[in-house]
Amino acid sequence: MFHREKKADPDAHEGDSPAPPVYDADYDEDALAVCPPHTTEKKLVYRIDLHVIPCLCIMYLLAFLDRVNIANANVFGLSQELHLLDGNKYNTALVIFFVPYVLFEIPSNLLLKKLKPRVWLSICMFGFGFVTTMQGLVKNYSGLLATRFFLGLFETGMFPGAFYLIGMWYRRHEAQKRYTFFFSSTTLAGAFGGLLASAIGKMDGMQGYRGWRWIFILEGTLTCVVSVFFFFLLPNFPEEASWLSEDERTFVRARLQQDQGKSARERPIKLKDVGNVFKDIKVIVGGFMYFGLIVPAYGYAYFSPGIIQSYGYSPIQTQLHSVPPWAAAFGFAMIIAYLSDKLRHRFLFAIFPMCVCIAGFAILISVHDNHRVQYGALFLVAMSAYSAMPIVVCYFNMNLGGHHRRAIGSAWQIGFGNIGGIIAVFAFLKKDAPKYVTGYSICLAFVSLSMLSCTVYFALCAWQNRSREKSVRDIGLTEYEEMELGDMGPNYRYLL
Repeated sequence: MFHREKKADPDAHEGDSPAPPVYDADYDEDALAVCPPHTTEKKLVYRIDLHVIPCLCIMYLLAFLDRVNIANANVFGLSQELHLLDGNKYNTALVIFFVPYVLFEIPSNLLLKKLKPRVWLSICMFGFGFVTTMQGLVKNYSGLLATRFFLGLFETGMFPGAFYLIGMWYRRHEAQKRYTFFFSSTTLAGAFGGLLASAIGKMDGMQGYRGWRWIFILEGTLTCVVSVFFFFLLPNFPEEASWLSEDERTFVRARLQQDQGKSARERPIKLKDVGNVFKDIKVIVGGFMYFGLIVPAYGYAYFSPGIIQSYGYSPIQTQLHSVPPWAAAFGFAMIIAYLSDKLRHRFLFAIFPMCVCIAGFAILISVHDNHRVQYGALFLVAMSAYSAMPIVVCYFNMNLGGHHRRAIGSAWQIGFGNIGGIIAVFAFLKKDAPKYVTGYSICLAFVSLSMLSCTVYFALCAWQNRSREKSVRDIGLTEYEEMELGDMGPNYRYLL
């Protein structure tokens, strides 16, 4: 038996007094002290990374690609062929996606907990892949609306479900790099989507189909094929992972309990639990943290190809020029995540990208005659928005203790936040092209809202940490009572 490597307290900073471990009574000291045979904790975490992160990244890359490839398709003539040029039909087709996507986030996470994650997520994945393929066969505007609605319905479980699942595998100081790498699937999807669309667009006229139809057909078919394999490959919760031995599952549960408290995986979520979660004001604030960033993020994802095309590029050149900002966003997000985990701090690493985002939109609002400067500002927007979003989601989710609070809280944050997508698609109207001053101004205002919400959340967490430090530590709670309280328990400390 290999003993766990001796380390300093992972949540302690140099110069700080050692923080008390979370939920002292709730984890098995013997299980935590000894790793299973033939492994170390570092090797075990590496194995978890290989099983959990790649599958979820590929899954969400395909989900985001199928969601926003309508922007690439529009460059190749979707609006012209389906007669969407009158009024705001294209914007309406975008916004209808968000109706089921917002409404069914919490029910989806409840089903994810009830069913095995690999079962629920792979079913959803096949569903949105099939709908994307059908999107390439629609004949009119009403057909496009129907497919966009069902696309939102099947994709509703992808993002909150994956964030919830990652949060149940990693300790809080380990999570940000994994969250950001997963979230950066969106930036990779944006870059990959531009490259793929530039290639698929050359199939224009093949088998009698326009290039934009082939984008939906091929990308949707790819998703369906991958979903079949993912039925066997997607990870479950640690308690049910068949690729871990019983000793390894015990050790993984113990290390998570030390950091987050008892998970309550075995207890079903009741309606009363939902109500109790929303009694915590931090949960409400967490929704606004994400809500403010969704507007610029979806504004960029859906409208950047059209904005770039207005700089005078051909459809193929437009797709290729859409790739570098996404690639830069991936690199910047990983740097921010690495530093955030290394310093075990979230707040300032959320605020800094938001300041960069505000600078980007300020340039876009004020500069209209220099395409190089405008294109550079798009880099700032993409890099900052897609770096801040995983920080605020990880910041909020990893401060929620237990399965029921995390399942409900993560779904709430993503569901409420995605209302911002509705605002984003109507912020950039055709009549405002090519300057889009109104859209850029709206995005700037919502980034400021997110910044304010993060500040309030930081203050609430810091205040509760100080209050708990001053109170009597042992108040005689049973293990079950501590489990039910989750992060609201007196021994829990929030990561700032």
